[in-house]
This record gives sequence, C-alpha cells and structure tokens, in this order.
Amino acid sequence: MMASKTINITQEAYEVLKARKKPGESFTDVVLRLAGTRPLSDLAGLLTEEEANELEKRIREGRDRSVDRRERGISR
Repeated sequence: MMASKTINITQEAYEVLKARKKPGESFTDVVLRLAGTRPLSDLAGLLTEEEANELEKRIREGRDRSVDRRERGISR
C-alpha cells in the first residue's frame, strides 16, 4: 500500500488543480504532472515521427545560430 498524506490547500488552489485534471487522472497524478516529476518515458509516442524530426531540426538550427553568435561575439 502506498503511503498518503493529507494537505491543506486553498479553495482557489483546489479549483486550479481540478480544472487541470484530465479524465482518469487522480489529484496525485495532476500534482506530479504539474510538478514535472514524471519520467521521460511518459513522453514516448507524444509526437509523430514527422513532428519529432521537425522539432529536432529546429533545435539543431537554434544551436547553430547560438554557436554563430558566440563565435562572432554577438549577444541576442
């Protein structure tokens, strides 16, 4: 059995969590998702191969521009 803790949050905080809760998610799931503690493996399959390739291309281009600026001594 997983240990649990009771916490007090404001009504406003509860409403924010409730609004961000996805179907089938527990409040624990919401808090962990929003806190960024999910493993990277949860992201598998999020993008299509085409989207992943485009993202990788844009990241590479951004890095290349950063290197060019740094080599020329130009800051953004």
